[in-house]
Amino acid sequence: MEFVLDIIVSGLISGSVYALLAIGFSLIFGVARIVNIAHTAFYMVAAYCIYFATHKMGFHPIWGMVAAIVLVTLLGMISYKLFINPIREHEGAVLIATIALAMAFQEIMTLIFTGTYLSVPSLVKGYLVILGVKVFNQQLLTFCMASLIMALLWVLLMKTKLGLAIRSTAQDKEVANLMGSMRLG
Repeated sequence: MEFVLDIIVSGLISGSVYALLAIGFSLIFGVARIVNIAHTAFYMVAAYCIYFATHKMGFHPIWGMVAAIVLVTLLGMISYKLFINPIREHEGAVLIATIALAMAFQEIMTLIFTGTYLSVPSLVKGYLVILGVKVFNQQLLTFCMASLIMALLWVLLMKTKLGLAIRSTAQDKEVANLMGSMRLG
């Protein structure tokens, strides 16, 4: 029984991170109609940025996360401007470009950091025993933050005018463009 509970707890924690990745992927596809296969590669670059900031530069993990957000945002904007926007009307070409972009990111990170397992320091130490299963506090923090982000995103999308605009754009881009004269605020 304990083995089953361990699988359930581990699945919830891992699943919450995968859910965030999936939500990001589906928002990009739903609103911009871009199949961004490189989406998880940006996640990987952020993880390596946090590692570099904490282990090589001696920053606190929070500052590593801030640096990762800034770096990946800039990298995403540059990638969009250089690789995706010029071919955006050709879905097949965008798919191939984002696959190539993901492969390039992976190879660059492998050249810089090698293929060995690396980790960043935990924000919170220790563990709890929940239903007989040892759960690290870092895992609980990850699950709680992922759940909070998903809840806030739901509120944004379902309860705000910006969310209505995002959902209407995802539903029918032409009608949303025609209604563009309406103000959000």
